[in-house]
Amino acid sequence: MLELFSTCPQSKDLPADAYRRRVTEVAEWSDRAGYRGMLVYTDNQLVDPWLVAQLVIESTEALCPLVAVQPAYMHPYTAANMVSSFGHLYGRRIFLNMVAGGFRNDLLALGDPTEHADRYERLVEYTLLVKRLLQGERVSVSGRYYTVQNLTLIPPLPAELLPGIFVSGSSEDGVAAARAIGATAVKYPKPPHEEVSTSADSAGIGMRVGIIARDDESQAWRVARARFPEDRRGQLTHGLAMKVSDSQWHRQLSELGKEPPSEQNPYWLGPFENYKTFCPYLVGSYATVAIELARYIELGFETFILDIPPDEEELQHTALAFEQASLRTPVRGAAHGSAPA
Repeated sequence: MLELFSTCPQSKDLPADAYRRRVTEVAEWSDRAGYRGMLVYTDNQLVDPWLVAQLVIESTEALCPLVAVQPAYMHPYTAANMVSSFGHLYGRRIFLNMVAGGFRNDLLALGDPTEHADRYERLVEYTLLVKRLLQGERVSVSGRYYTVQNLTLIPPLPAELLPGIFVSGSSEDGVAAARAIGATAVKYPKPPHEEVSTSADSAGIGMRVGIIARDDESQAWRVARARFPEDRRGQLTHGLAMKVSDSQWHRQLSELGKEPPSEQNPYWLGPFENYKTFCPYLVGSYATVAIELARYIELGFETFILDIPPDEEELQHTALAFEQASLRTPVRGAAHGSAPA
């Protein structure tokens, strides 16, 4: 079964008086479309993701917040306690997106100089501790990064509410971490003809991708160019971000997309290169996009975290593309949230 996640708007992109309303709207759209969940970002420029997750839960019937968790921001007991508290108060499942941290300046501002590979080692230790607590263990451990003694989680989390766990899988360190944790490795995909499945013995493989699909190619590209026009200031910001980030996915994406997009190649990096979003897009007719999605599915991708939707109608256009892709790969079944509402 394929699973679809949307992405929550970012607080830095909207005035304070409009942000709460917009989060609620996007959550309601995603819930009505049958999406499994919605990614909530975290970094030094955003409001607290757990407070946003509470707003998402209170605005929806079944949507699961996919909360980004950065070890530099909170102790693993606190993260586990937040998951358990949501389960106790709302009876709802939370997903966790474990973040090692890509913008080094954000970490340095917090007094954290940990290097890239060590951050993933810390992430594994952190996440395994969170998992043990959520599974009801009394935990005593003396690790490189965390030490606890006879630690238990109260209130306990019902087994059916154990969180799904995602980890960035765009670097070797990230893939290794996903395997060690038993997490879904989420990556920023290459074009499907260049992509190789890296699911290995992890719990699965997913991707971050945007989709703009319409009845025909020209209509889809008109929408895409209007939504993401070229922006010189954005291009300069993108270049600066490249200099201060040690994220491997950021560098990898910048090296892709050299082949111009076309009906045969709907893979488009325009929004990323103009610093409008952080994922590649697939643009074209429903059939064209469905063919590309089916190729990814055949490579083993089962989780798709889609970009922030501009309106509810866009979720329906995306649903049509996934519906056609599922028909091309019937052995894996239809996507959760892929049928038009």
